[in-house]
Amino acid sequence: MMNDPEFLRETERFFQEQIPITRSMGIQVESYDSERLVLTAPLENNHNHLGTAFGGSLSAIATLAGYGLLWLELGDRSAHIVIRDSSIRYFHPVREGIRAICLRPEQSEIVTFKTRFNQTGKARLPVEVVIEEGGRTCVSFQGTYVAIR
Repeated sequence: MMNDPEFLRETERFFQEQIPITRSMGIQVESYDSERLVLTAPLENNHNHLGTAFGGSLSAIATLAGYGLLWLELGDRSAHIVIRDSSIRYFHPVREGIRAICLRPEQSEIVTFKTRFNQTGKARLPVEVVIEEGGRTCVSFQGTYVAIR
């Protein structure tokens, strides 16, 4: 189911309905598998006055990638997922399309997260997102998300 094209489009539709900025940013779900969730967005919708990706767009897509990974992993469409805290570092300008990669936490962390959520109705999980271009990391994001029933 993970990389099924219809599943990926359904996930995009959910983002567009629930988080309207994703429509204007042109965010698409490129892939989702056992290792990562990858979101993309065109530079044309997200550039600054220098013609590189706007820092706010980079932060938004990184935040959404973390949110999306938890939403997909949890599989509970009635859960509310919010970001608790985050930090972001910008190393290099992004000059092409934006590609945010949320790395899936270790399986043991996912199991603990789901177990706690099922038992208490609330759980948190830290995730990492990188935005890469040309094989190098341009942006590094760490965020802690909380799922609430």
